[in-house]
Amino acid sequence: MQIRVLVVDDDHDIVSALQKRLTWMGHEVLTAEDGEQALKLAIEDQPDLMLLDIELPGLSGLDVLKRLAERRSSVPPHVTPEVVVITAFGTIDRAVEAIRLGACDFLTKPFEPDHLSAVIEKARAQMALTRQIGLLQTEVEGRYEQVIGQSPRMVELRDTARRAAGASATVLLLGETGTGKEVMARALHRWSPRASKPFVVVNCAALPESLLENELFGHEKGAYTGAVKRDLGKIESAEDGTVFLDEIGDMPAGLQTRLLRLLQDQEFYRVGGTQPIRTNVRFIAATNKDLKEAIQDGLFREDLFYRLNVISFTLPPLRKRLDDLPALVEHFLQLHGAKVAHRSLRVSQDAFEVIHGYHWPGNVRELENVLVRAITLCPGDCIEPEHLGIMLPRRLLVDVSFSEDETLNYHTVMEQYSRKVLEEALRRAGGNQTKAAELLGLQRTYLTRLLRQRGVAVKASFP
Repeated sequence: MQIRVLVVDDDHDIVSALQKRLTWMGHEVLTAEDGEQALKLAIEDQPDLMLLDIELPGLSGLDVLKRLAERRSSVPPHVTPEVVVITAFGTIDRAVEAIRLGACDFLTKPFEPDHLSAVIEKARAQMALTRQIGLLQTEVEGRYEQVIGQSPRMVELRDTARRAAGASATVLLLGETGTGKEVMARALHRWSPRASKPFVVVNCAALPESLLENELFGHEKGAYTGAVKRDLGKIESAEDGTVFLDEIGDMPAGLQTRLLRLLQDQEFYRVGGTQPIRTNVRFIAATNKDLKEAIQDGLFREDLFYRLNVISFTLPPLRKRLDDLPALVEHFLQLHGAKVAHRSLRVSQDAFEVIHGYHWPGNVRELENVLVRAITLCPGDCIEPEHLGIMLPRRLLVDVSFSEDETLNYHTVMEQYSRKVLEEALRRAGGNQTKAAELLGLQRTYLTRLLRQRGVAVKASFP
């Protein structure tokens, strides 16, 4: 594979020799004789590899490396070249310093052609790895790029979350399955000062207690049979970053105690360890369970709940943010269209009406899966209802919410709910009682009696 190589040296003989050798190897060669010129070419021409002499007039090779390291933190990885430093035999210690600053290898003067070839191959392998990491990061960031939605509830939620992201306080995310709790957790991390540090996910429901303990805290050599070496847990791996504790409501009781101690003292012990490990991480927890009910049932520690619930957000279900459907559909079409179908797709008006009329018990996650299925099965560029694989339910689903001061008397609540169902059926039927009865699965005469009993004024409400 041909690469673009920038040779930086103030010795014209060395530059000429390297240029001839690299050209013979099939590579494109750029040259610079000082550090300032090298940085200018690195930004403007974006070489893949830089052969950089440490001893340069003015800006030294080490200074160039420092400037490149600063640039690397603000641009995609592949934009900054890999660096192999060139040094005389007597300055190996400076070559070691260059490696610490980000160089991938070094050449000592004088160097043999075979040695140069080996170094170039090693650098090319490092470039390929850097690009692969960059692609994976781009894919992950694209997958969790943003919290989609412009409905009032989502705008308020996003604004509040941005303000909370700057603090290190623990955050508790609540909401039904599939509402986007992990998306919000990643957004909080990305908006925080810890954004350049690791974001580590731990699923508290995926492992039995002993394995989850090891996953979180790691272990010392000999802690148990098979522990042949020390292993760091997810918490240590996330140092200075964020740990996302998903499904925290399913964490075993024994581990709840250890987590409480960690949140209180910011320290823990590895499994089998005797020395406390200090840590600096921000915790975000999420659950679809009612933790207050779990506390009453003795399944969750009340003191742990208060430690986790410093800042809390409840993500609304999709059925309560239908205004966001167009943006979400467009987002998933763009995200998966090119990857799955290798083309751009759109949703027909009929298909969108089906999407809008569906109750979405699986929330945003279900919407994404439905659209991936539709993208896969659609032979053209327009998704129709038959590609979605969902059916609008005949039953009416009417959300009822209660405030703390409202009565929960069963008969009163059921009468109110019944009235809402009747009104919704008439609305969907355009005021036609025969069609409304069909929607409800009732006899026409029984519907008329219910309307009279519940005081639903048909003509007044539905002209």
